[in-house]
Amino acid sequence: MTEEGRIVPGPLNNVRNLRGRVFPDHWSLLFGQIAFYSFVLVTLTGLVLMVPYQPSVGHVVYDGPYAPLHGVQMSQALDSTMKISFEMRGGLLIRQMHHWGALIMVAAILLHLLRLFFTAGFRRPRRLNWLVVFGLLIITLGACLTGTSLPDDMASGTSLAVLDGVLQATPFVGTQLSALLFGGDFPGDVISRFYPLHIIVLPALLVVLFIVSGILALKNKPAQFPGPGRTEENVVGSRATVAVVKGAGLFCFVAAVVTLMASLATINPVWLFGPADPADTSAGVGPAWYLAFLDGALRLAPGWEVVWWGRTISFAILVPVAVCTLFLALLGIYPFIEERVTRDRREHHLLERPRSNPIRTGIGVAGVVFYGTLWAAAGADTMAVQFHLSVNALIHLFQALLILGPPIAFSITRRLCLGLQLHDAEVAAHGIETGKILRLPSGGYVEEHGPAKPQLTSSEDSRVDAAGSR
Repeated sequence: MTEEGRIVPGPLNNVRNLRGRVFPDHWSLLFGQIAFYSFVLVTLTGLVLMVPYQPSVGHVVYDGPYAPLHGVQMSQALDSTMKISFEMRGGLLIRQMHHWGALIMVAAILLHLLRLFFTAGFRRPRRLNWLVVFGLLIITLGACLTGTSLPDDMASGTSLAVLDGVLQATPFVGTQLSALLFGGDFPGDVISRFYPLHIIVLPALLVVLFIVSGILALKNKPAQFPGPGRTEENVVGSRATVAVVKGAGLFCFVAAVVTLMASLATINPVWLFGPADPADTSAGVGPAWYLAFLDGALRLAPGWEVVWWGRTISFAILVPVAVCTLFLALLGIYPFIEERVTRDRREHHLLERPRSNPIRTGIGVAGVVFYGTLWAAAGADTMAVQFHLSVNALIHLFQALLILGPPIAFSITRRLCLGLQLHDAEVAAHGIETGKILRLPSGGYVEEHGPAKPQLTSSEDSRVDAAGSR
């Protein structure tokens, strides 16, 4: 509709504008969609599991079809989980789809964060997008932690015992924090606290963040990689209707992969672990892969303890927790740190190639090495058994790698990026190598060069700083 020749926004015009929008369709942009579709699957399977599950630590005697646990006393939570797995039609498949979907969701969010970091997708006006994705990661980790504790089996009980030890090590308030979480002395009734968090609070926060992420994606111009025809004003990709069809196809693909994994790969077999018991612990069962870096940090910390005012302060626990918290905090505020250091407050609608910013790429690789070292250290005992090595030797190796690995990775990555920049400059100046050798009239030989690919010369991000300051 118009008013004095001016177009007045309205619902119909908004719908037409949305249909006419073009969305980039680069493969790396699919990680965010995969995370959302995994969340949908996790939500649907979780709704099914809510009905038969009993969130209670009240004791019962197991008399189900799994013979090895006949007559064993366990909580109603584990008993109902056993019934879901062995007596409910399709129950084990639904349980495993729920678990595998959560793992895929965490992996997709991590890959999405890495893509945003290495391509500078967090710069203005998309700094809030970065915070939303980071919030999705933290809340998803919390949802996974609370969810894995609900079966009340030995593996989850061991994880909660580690959590209780970390809380107890907090100076002066550790005992109160543990009592608050577990409702008294460990193990208490943690299920009554984790269950509402897992099924109501954390999913609600995830829904809000996904909605905010979608609104921001529609509000801001889609960021895209430099290339032929791609500018800040011209977006190359698929129309909204085509993007919707592709999204539906991707959802079906994600659902099929999750179903296939749940059908063929057993995960979290609670019947093998048995009921949780504070007096026992599980051997050979490590933390979930997404939380393994926390366990690795605890393993690598030296056994530092001091006694102050009649209280034992265990730095062997406080330091790893502080380091991991600082690492996550720096990850969350990195866009603001880079903006302040570089004083670049312009709006950017084109992504950068990682080689175009060697400093940022080096920092990212150093962070990946730091995280990867902690992650690998969580399995030091299993590695020692499998490869017949000394656990102490592996711990010392990981300690050295944790200190020396990140700066070495930063230096090597930066030099590689500078070398790739010089190679791009040479290609832009002389063209690409064709493999054809020509003989000159003078008798010499030269290689014929063809025209450079447009994507190497169409963006200012691929230009080389001759001084090497970047």
